[in-house]
Amino acid sequence: MLTIFEKTIFSMKNLFNLIKHRRSIFPEQYLDEPIEKEIIHKLLEAANWAPTHKRTEPWRFKIFMDASRDSLSDAFAEAYKKVTPEDKFSDFKMKNLTSKPKLSGAVIAICMLRDPKESLPEWEEVASVAMAVQNMWLMASSLDLGSYWSSPGLMSEMSEFLNLAEGEKCLGFFYLGYYDIEKPEGKRGAIDEKVEWR
Repeated sequence: MLTIFEKTIFSMKNLFNLIKHRRSIFPEQYLDEPIEKEIIHKLLEAANWAPTHKRTEPWRFKIFMDASRDSLSDAFAEAYKKVTPEDKFSDFKMKNLTSKPKLSGAVIAICMLRDPKESLPEWEEVASVAMAVQNMWLMASSLDLGSYWSSPGLMSEMSEFLNLAEGEKCLGFFYLGYYDIEKPEGKRGAIDEKVEWR
């Protein structure tokens, strides 16, 4: 039987490995398999437990599955045409942008609803949403579900399509899909290069 200390070390190693081996897996690497709604709900529940200053809980999510992925793809196409000057238009970029939703098992629009009282700086609410996404990402990784957070420049053109409320803004799109590739190795510089002990 494990001691409390041994259980703690075991849990810590498992959590650290999950964090260390989280990776971006891109839509072109996904299998053509649907994702169960219950799985998406688990990711959202994990997101809901992110830290939140003054309990504003600013994260908001809009889920695209099945046929609604096509409408998201069409909205991307319209937004890209709107923001791209004719001389800068790229068929390659358009195809890349519009194929991502169709290649994914699901796409989650990541949004932030600003506290109407503005009782804290906006960056703190953005940080809370980012932590909610990290929770989703870690949960997806634990389920061997590929995921990727993209923040295309046309996000500001998606407000009407996403039906954003007053004070709400889109911070990107979280693509999800099952995969059978080997995860790439991660690289990070030594933490000692980024720390000053006082």
